[in-house]
Amino acid sequence: MESGPREILTPFRPIPLEVPEGMKPNEFFNSTENLNDLVHNNGLLINPEGLLLYRKALGHSSEFDCSIIYNTSQTILNPLGRPVRRTQVPEQVKRVWNRMNQVLIEYMLEEYPDPAEALVLAGEASLDATWPLTSPGVPSIRMLHNHFIVFPMEELKAAAPADPTNPNLTDGGQHSLFQAYMREVYREFFAAALDLRILKTVPTVESRLTLTGYPEGLPCWEIQGGAEALRDVRFWREYDEILKGFLDFYRTFFSQVSSRNAPPLPDVYFPEQVESVLLFDNDFLGTARKVRERCIRDPAYANSIRWEPAFKQLIYRNDAGKLLVTISQNSIGNAITELLGVVVRRVPDAEGYETFEPRLIDKLLKVRARLIEADLGDGIATDYWPAD
Repeated sequence: MESGPREILTPFRPIPLEVPEGMKPNEFFNSTENLNDLVHNNGLLINPEGLLLYRKALGHSSEFDCSIIYNTSQTILNPLGRPVRRTQVPEQVKRVWNRMNQVLIEYMLEEYPDPAEALVLAGEASLDATWPLTSPGVPSIRMLHNHFIVFPMEELKAAAPADPTNPNLTDGGQHSLFQAYMREVYREFFAAALDLRILKTVPTVESRLTLTGYPEGLPCWEIQGGAEALRDVRFWREYDEILKGFLDFYRTFFSQVSSRNAPPLPDVYFPEQVESVLLFDNDFLGTARKVRERCIRDPAYANSIRWEPAFKQLIYRNDAGKLLVTISQNSIGNAITELLGVVVRRVPDAEGYETFEPRLIDKLLKVRARLIEADLGDGIATDYWPAD
């Protein structure tokens, strides 16, 4: 079978919410009113830390699909002031967040043990605070949230090929500025800055999924010890270190795009490596010059620049059954699944959704029971399921 990105169709039940006149949908979806609906109609579990497990009303997969959101809608009313990445989450919240992630990923791997039968992934797509709420493609809920998704491999194999030029298929070998022009310094910086013991760099041939060919060219790390390692707090610290390295690279690069020969940023995580690797690398600074000059002469291009970090970071299982971590520059409009070459086209179809809804909810209630047992929250009752 020819390798390449796939496009799948996922039915959904139209959400019975009316957007007030004069508001854009994504403005309304960031409101407390919408989050109340999310809790009451789709909420599965909530805890005192403000972490909400919920069914994805506009889902990616009909097999297994849910999210955890750090619901700050009633405590931080400014949508642009809410946490949008792990590094902005209070430590006491992050500890619970990591444990919830571990339980959910472990459940998916137990429920779908064969990598030949199911693609398993979990991770987050984060935006920067410079994106206006009305920009096309800005997510409907502007708060940090993780995705937990399973795609049956048979469904992916039967799916139509996706357009490989789709700009949402942003990965290292396709559209990423970092990978196209600064591949070597990107990897060198990660190697110099990060002290990793559980995560081990793997070559592209091992990280790429045979069916889709993705992710292509991105740095990937194997989680040594597999699912068991997710119970080790050190893994989650290393997971954060990868994010911090990405943030330093991104912010330093665009500071040089913005101002030629700009001084090192005062609040980077790895100042020595930023100065010795990035700010003394000809490819890095030469690429910044090219982008800067294009910004000056091309208004549309300059408007598309995201000056603050935007990324996708995820854990996924490869063809050999190993768990891998990767991270990518984000673009407007793309979904976390597209990092692995899976384009999801959602279609309104209430009857189609109802054909798989009972099976999906049964799995979500089973994993909820594990979270409750681990003292990670209390169940929520809706019209579709009880609280216990």
